[in-house]
Amino acid sequence: RVYAEDPYRGFLPSTGRLVRYQPTVAGWADDGAANGRRGVAGVRVDDGVYEGGEVSIFYDPMIAKLITWGETREAAADLQIAALDRFVIDGPGHNVDFLSAIMQHPRFRSGDLTTGFIAEEWSEGFKGATATPEHLRRLAALFAGAEVTRAARAGGTSGKLNGAPATSSHWLVQLAGQRLTVELGEGGATVDGTWIAGTWNWQPGMRLSVASADGHELALQLIREGTGWRIITHGAQHKAQVLPLRLAGLAAHMLEKVPPDLSRFLICPMPGLLVALHVSEGDKVEIGQPLATVEAMKMENILRAQKAGTVGAIKAASGDSLMVDAIVLEIE
Repeated sequence: RVYAEDPYRGFLPSTGRLVRYQPTVAGWADDGAANGRRGVAGVRVDDGVYEGGEVSIFYDPMIAKLITWGETREAAADLQIAALDRFVIDGPGHNVDFLSAIMQHPRFRSGDLTTGFIAEEWSEGFKGATATPEHLRRLAALFAGAEVTRAARAGGTSGKLNGAPATSSHWLVQLAGQRLTVELGEGGATVDGTWIAGTWNWQPGMRLSVASADGHELALQLIREGTGWRIITHGAQHKAQVLPLRLAGLAAHMLEKVPPDLSRFLICPMPGLLVALHVSEGDKVEIGQPLATVEAMKMENILRAQKAGTVGAIKAASGDSLMVDAIVLEIE
């Protein structure tokens, strides 16, 4: 079940416009199918939404049902993973990555499940499916390839005084807390000394593409974010910075932006209706004390104090519709 809930934020409901909605079959086969029941090669999507539509706070968070079929449980799960890689949603948060992580999990694949499965396996919260070192090397090669393609296209801009700059084949990819060196070559790349043979059909402007690396097919979504990149695939979102290897040593001298301290604010973690405020200005509060109740998608969510103190200015009133990250009150 593809839901408008964000597993990276404790599965809180998420709302908003479906800026981009391309269900998996639309990205897998050019069948021209309309919304509703679609299927190709053992994959079916049942939905009742459309690109440009709104996911509101008043209804169930379901976006679609994704059904796959195979001769065995593992074959059906593998097809589900491949289908989820091709499910494109922009706008509200969604649980596509989490569903893929479940399908990859050994306990799910073996059928060794209980109602405590999620709490037992993701007790510290969901951070994305675990990536193997081999998978990270493949991603590093893709990130470097994307940067070269982007740079080559930018270099083709007309009217430059000295013509297009030379494009390097040696790169440093900062990914998942690692620094991976990539040398791009004909038909593949060498990542930290390991040769990876492969091809990729991505061109600038494409959101969904398919790569082949050492015989493994990988459907992925590539997004440019500022000076970096993000790849969504196989149940996780991977962010990376790609630098020419000759400049990599300078990266250590770049200042990191320190996020502001927001601990004194009660911030609404999801869009919803503020149905109750449980405190007034000047009240003393303790850690864990209920401060407000927000209703979203037919569920009431209690917002509790994360620090002890005195309630200062109250920024919202009962009956207000709140956006995600809206400030409800301050604690002094």
